[in-house]
Amino acid sequence: MFNSDVYVNRRRSLLEKMAAGSSRGIAVFLGNVDAPANYRGNDYKFRQDSNFLYFWGVDEPWFAAVLDLDTAQECLYGNDVDIDDIIWMGPQPSVASKGEAVGCARTAPLAEFDKAVAEAVAAGRPVHFLPPARYYNQMKLAELTGLSNQAVRKVGPVAAGGASEELVKAVVALRLIKEQCEIEELDKAAEIGYWMHTEARRGCKPGVLEQEIVGRMEGVTYSKGWGPSFTTILSQNGETLHNHSHHQIITPGRLLVVDAGAESNTHYASDFTRTYPCSGKFTTKQREIYDIVEQANELAFSLTRPGTSYWDVHCATVRYMLEQLKALDFVRGDVDEMVACGISGLFMPHGLGHNMGMDVHDMEDLGENYVGYGDERQRSPLLGMGNLRMARDLKPGHVISDEPGIYFIPALIEQWKREGTDKGFVNYEKLAGYYDFGGIRLEDDVLVTADGARRLGPYRLPIKSSDIESVMAEE
Repeated sequence: MFNSDVYVNRRRSLLEKMAAGSSRGIAVFLGNVDAPANYRGNDYKFRQDSNFLYFWGVDEPWFAAVLDLDTAQECLYGNDVDIDDIIWMGPQPSVASKGEAVGCARTAPLAEFDKAVAEAVAAGRPVHFLPPARYYNQMKLAELTGLSNQAVRKVGPVAAGGASEELVKAVVALRLIKEQCEIEELDKAAEIGYWMHTEARRGCKPGVLEQEIVGRMEGVTYSKGWGPSFTTILSQNGETLHNHSHHQIITPGRLLVVDAGAESNTHYASDFTRTYPCSGKFTTKQREIYDIVEQANELAFSLTRPGTSYWDVHCATVRYMLEQLKALDFVRGDVDEMVACGISGLFMPHGLGHNMGMDVHDMEDLGENYVGYGDERQRSPLLGMGNLRMARDLKPGHVISDEPGIYFIPALIEQWKREGTDKGFVNYEKLAGYYDFGGIRLEDDVLVTADGARRLGPYRLPIKSSDIESVMAEE
């Protein structure tokens, strides 16, 4: 939890942004509740809703809040513990003291939250809320507003009924630009991620079960922070972008893709990817592709600065990769035409990066286009380009991932070959020798600064092919 002034200023800024758009009524915030893993009382580890954390700071279940857009009054709702709670949990701070800690003077029991929303609905006042990520909150909002479960997930003008587009845009505008206190927490998360990935690299030895490496990696995150920031991706089948299966034995000659991150105790995330030769040394074929991806990572970082759009950084990065793939005879023809036709999507079906913060894909529960595009540009229909999650003009305080990759996906290659999607640019004869290659991805977390950018965290994981081989030999 930050100083109370942080939360007071955030709520004040939200009021100002909503007032600038002439929004009236109330803004409703639902915290998350306990979620049973298999029976009530045996719950999943609790994770608070990120938007609730951002504005209200209380990292506990069964809390809600209302911000009156007309009067600027605010109230935090929650229940004080009773004797049954004290028996199991011990004495707990009062709801009033929790409100004081986040600069909210008015608190009330949770049942009063339902009444406050019901009164607003009955009076015909606009009720602004964000699209819920959790099913319980979805059903709760439907119950309170009289809308359907589907309607409360749909973002649009509040007058149309459903999640409030006005509130979504205001929250995105605030959360996209990170405050100094947030940057400090992101640096902490990056440091935990560094040690997490160091454990992965040290564990990448022939004969080791992938699951053993994942266990040691995630142990680091629990010992130094809240835990993993997302489900760990660790696989020798790197052509599967989000491979969560860890059943294989580390085998010489293969590549191990490790895409994983840590969450700090204040719930800020890191997200790094490295690709390792399972034998400790790259083959000539592996090094050729690896070095292209590594240089693409460096190119993207060098272009990341205020005033440049991440759309343009993505385009420049995939253009570079296509130039290098052309030099190796994977593709043939005019590179600019290839970029325009989306040929890079065959080799990199994802975008260059995404926003980061309390969510590893920051705020994407609010709608990926609202977060990564806004009103600045339209999303592309092309594979790869269309999967770019962040395309905005960059500003100081943006935090984004830089994660180019090259993959050889047999099913996708065969589909393009069968349907002629490549428009004659792809050398399928060359690709035939790479069906068992896998994939390579290299990712850092980047903060846009006033005069350029810097990578988050006090240390950077080794990334150059020569450095990877050197450090693996030492370990």
